[in-house]
Amino acid sequence: MSFSQYYFLADAMARMSLRADAKRFFLGYLWWIIEPFLYVAVFYVVFTVILVSRQEDFLVFLMIGKFIYLWFAKAVTQASNSIVLGKGLISKLNIPKTLFPLAVIQESLYKQAAVFFLLFAVLIYNGYGITMNWWYLLPVIAVNYVMILACGYVGATLVCIVRDFFPLISLGMLFMMFMSGVFWNVRDLGSPEKTDLVLTYNPLAFILDAYRQILLYDTPPDITHLLALFLVFLGMLLGISWIMRRTSQFLALKALTA
Repeated sequence: MSFSQYYFLADAMARMSLRADAKRFFLGYLWWIIEPFLYVAVFYVVFTVILVSRQEDFLVFLMIGKFIYLWFAKAVTQASNSIVLGKGLISKLNIPKTLFPLAVIQESLYKQAAVFFLLFAVLIYNGYGITMNWWYLLPVIAVNYVMILACGYVGATLVCIVRDFFPLISLGMLFMMFMSGVFWNVRDLGSPEKTDLVLTYNPLAFILDAYRQILLYDTPPDITHLLALFLVFLGMLLGISWIMRRTSQFLALKALTA
């Protein structure tokens, strides 16, 4: 199977899943944008009404953080369980096991595209004009996508081998939400050393901050750091893809004997 055939098959699986998912609900495709906005609404009430956040333009600040976090967390969590859930197809066909997490992540990309368009509309409505620095969103989104692929592939492999990893991954996503500046500003820690520490060793925190620097402050992200993250996660993606190919039959057996 060539790469184009492989990617086309994953994309077709993603599109079929999108249509099936939309048919399950009365509002259909609207849930792609309703769900993340409901998450934002809950956090906005908590942090503005109850905790009284002092962050300027907290609504758009929170929207950027929560939308990007949800893309990462949901895509990785769902991809982690994809091989196990695909055991029906695995029992009939000998196909690459990477196809299952890729299809899930591709599905999340389509949903996130709709969320991005709505986010941009809200930003423009609130006076954040489109500038040349918005072009930096392209490499940031690309790195974000590669990071999701790498983490999703690793999660899918681990959960296929030992099911106990799935609740641990879900718990890890909750931990990342609190540690990555989803609803607090990593640049307001009061110490440049702490800020550098978080941005250096927490890739999700750096990605969230990069989006905010571009969209809220019209500032380019740290391209050197962004490139370093891309190379790290690309290497991680290539490595886990190689492992999944070499252990394809073993993964199939583990999925079928769940």
